[in-house]
Amino acid sequence: MSSKFQLFDAVNLTEEISLTDGGVAPPGTAGAIVEVFNNGEAYLVELFGGWVKAEVSGDFISANQDEPDAFMETIGVETVYPHQLQLVKSARETMGVREHLTAIIDSLSDDLVAEVRDFAEFLQQRKQPKQVG
Repeated sequence: MSSKFQLFDAVNLTEEISLTDGGVAPPGTAGAIVEVFNNGEAYLVELFGGWVKAEVSGDFISANQDEPDAFMETIGVETVYPHQLQLVKSARETMGVREHLTAIIDSLSDDLVAEVRDFAEFLQQRKQPKQVG
């Protein structure tokens, strides 16, 4: 299995991770990659706990994932290494093409974004019917 994960891939932990706020995330904890360090040497992973929903008071209570307004509680955002992760679903599978492209563009430098724009304009012009002079 490749040790390279991509931004926004859904992953599970393969081993216990200590959380910055205290406590641990056990093996099998679900997460999503939110930043890639040094070409995949490590990843910033948002780790999720159980399904919850917010009460009017602002407290979270346990919820069923099918309930309206239910979401997975974030238990930490931690640096995790490739050997501690297992791919569940790639960002390509979970996001629409436009969402995925937007996420990629958001992670690029301004000069690379300009190159993407230029290429997109090139593709747009290529699709236009030829004007007869």
